[in-house]
Amino acid sequence: MTYRLLAATAALAIMGSFAAPSAAVAQDRYCLQGRIWGYPGNCQFASYSQCMASASGTNAYCGINPRYADARRYRGYR
Repeated sequence: MTYRLLAATAALAIMGSFAAPSAAVAQDRYCLQGRIWGYPGNCQFASYSQCMASASGTNAYCGINPRYADARRYRGYR
């Protein structure tokens, strides 16, 4: 009985580790980048227009979040 409980707990922990990053990354798709922000920058924007609104009037630009891009690239291999 203890072995089954341990196996079930381990299985849930492993499945949870795969599901959590993709949900968090999908929310933060774009990064505000520039001299002040560096790379990858301030990655808190869900849409490109939100990012560009924050970048307006500054010497910054918006790029895709590298974690989001990697998640999209490797989604089919799981």
